[in-house]
Amino acid sequence: MAFVALSGVSLAFGDRDILQDVNLNIGPDTRAAIAGANGSGKTTFMRIMAGLIQPDKGTMTMQRGTRISYLPQSGLTHSGLTLMEETEKAYDYYQTLLDRKEQIGHLLEQSQSSSKETERLLEEDHDIQEHLLNSGYYDRKVVKEKVLLGLGFTRADFDKHTEAFSGGWQMRIALAKVLLESPDIMLLDEPTNYLDLEARVWLEDFINSYKGGVVVVSHDRSFLDSTVNEIYELFNGRMNRYKGNYSEYEKRRSKELESLIERYKQQQEEIARVEFFIRRFRYQATKAKQVQSRIKYLESLPRIEIPESLKKMHFSFPAPPHSGNDVLILSDVSKAYGDNHVINHLDFFANRGEKIVFAGKNGAGKSTLMRIIAGVDKDFTGSVRYGTDVKIEYFSQDFEATLNNQKTVLEEVEDAAPTDLIPQVRNLLGAFLFRGDDIYKSVSVLSGGEKNRIALLKMLLHPANLLVLDEPTNHLDINSKDILLEALKKYDGTVLFVSHDKYFIENLADRVLELGDGKATSYVGDYAYYLEKKAQQAAAAEGTPTAQAASASQPKQAQLSREESKQRKRDLKRLERELEQVMADLDALEQEISRLNEDMAKPENYSDGAKIKELKAQLDADESALETKTARWEELEAAIAELQEN
Repeated sequence: MAFVALSGVSLAFGDRDILQDVNLNIGPDTRAAIAGANGSGKTTFMRIMAGLIQPDKGTMTMQRGTRISYLPQSGLTHSGLTLMEETEKAYDYYQTLLDRKEQIGHLLEQSQSSSKETERLLEEDHDIQEHLLNSGYYDRKVVKEKVLLGLGFTRADFDKHTEAFSGGWQMRIALAKVLLESPDIMLLDEPTNYLDLEARVWLEDFINSYKGGVVVVSHDRSFLDSTVNEIYELFNGRMNRYKGNYSEYEKRRSKELESLIERYKQQQEEIARVEFFIRRFRYQATKAKQVQSRIKYLESLPRIEIPESLKKMHFSFPAPPHSGNDVLILSDVSKAYGDNHVINHLDFFANRGEKIVFAGKNGAGKSTLMRIIAGVDKDFTGSVRYGTDVKIEYFSQDFEATLNNQKTVLEEVEDAAPTDLIPQVRNLLGAFLFRGDDIYKSVSVLSGGEKNRIALLKMLLHPANLLVLDEPTNHLDINSKDILLEALKKYDGTVLFVSHDKYFIENLADRVLELGDGKATSYVGDYAYYLEKKAQQAAAAEGTPTAQAASASQPKQAQLSREESKQRKRDLKRLERELEQVMADLDALEQEISRLNEDMAKPENYSDGAKIKELKAQLDADESALETKTARWEELEAAIAELQEN
């Protein structure tokens, strides 16, 4: 059975500990995400697992023959071959097996007797053949087409040379090769960064049916919820395991965070008292010994820190200027690139306060329509009319070109901020991943993604009543996306947006405009309504009868009697006490599971068959108990929520 075991892994960059005594076991059933704030070491840890970086301390042990494939966040390019030829490289491993099979054939031809060596060669030849058959190697043309089409390529792309593809499509090629390699362990660092919604859904299905282990880093909550069942959080170099998907991890972590914040506040108060004593009596000889004692106490005090990835801050847009109810009206708008009619006789309107997402496959014309509405693209036919007093702000992926490279990050944002928001600028920069000394960096040295974040923040600071946002969530982590989402939900103006983040769309859009084949269809409802309608249309096209929605909402009891109210309070307290005990049990079980994983990663244990069997049995029992306790925790949460609502 293929596995990878990391034991006591530590790594430092200068005086900063990136990883401290990290342990992790990965097997063929692993579906794990590495979580943590930007800069916490997620990518570094992935590169260690991929064998690209050597840790300062610790070991990585692999079962013999285990194959690992790694997809970095960016930076991969391909040239010189067609798309199909490039993806054929994913099967290089199998070529070595074919070479060995051929070599075995020659050795058998030269064999003079049915010796043990001949028997061994025949067994090896059989094993190679079985491996090739089970791997799908002989059906690779069909498999390559399936993967490439799933990731958004067309059949017309198959014979194109790879240098003709842009940066985002270059990373799709790299992702396709990793998937086609069919390794024992896949390490995927931000695999959805360059995928549209359709390709993301396809990748989710691929991972869920994949037979090997998968470890992923992603800022896409919906993708993580669909594909992983455990989260490993990196914080201050330490790694902690949380069972469940990302949303379950957030719930557990937020409860832990409440306790952590309370202890943090108590410690800060204690530090303030001690520092006051030191300042007050520093120069009094009679107190010198006590002062020194308190100085040493502060120096040795382990400081409690709050994970940046779970700090919650709030941001509100400047109040938008008032506008008429009819914000935007498009009449008979058409746009073509040569013979490609991207938009064909489009009629569209937007009312004040609507949040409308533009949906459709890549190339359907979403960004083109955004540029037309924003007044950037004037080469179209038809008319675009704005309502009374409408003021537009437009964000696009090339907005970074408007930044001043001579300024620092802080100067660039402060200069754009209204006077009343200047005191919030540093906090807002932190929310958009510029922390510490990052705010003093020159704009000229920022990456493209960093410049996009600055451009987005600058735009959001301007009072406007129509926001046109093309992929605003790109280059943001989950926390930053949540801050932006919360602000947009509270925003009184109109929002037209394109996004490939399903969670963001589900929680913001109240109308969907679907583009495709030059046409546009409006769905007056949220994203779930849109998906339901699409499913019904697909079922109707296939002649499948659609299910009738038949749910009757039962009216809630208007008023509880006095006795019922008392009983409800008693039940609530009882459930809350049980919930506290279950959470304590969960913490104890997770600590025990962590200890068992560490023991299993020790050389003296994994080389001892009886010992590893004993540890594995205990681990299975504890994980089963953890699953039962987690289920009870979820039941209690639901029961408490129901009592609180009634």
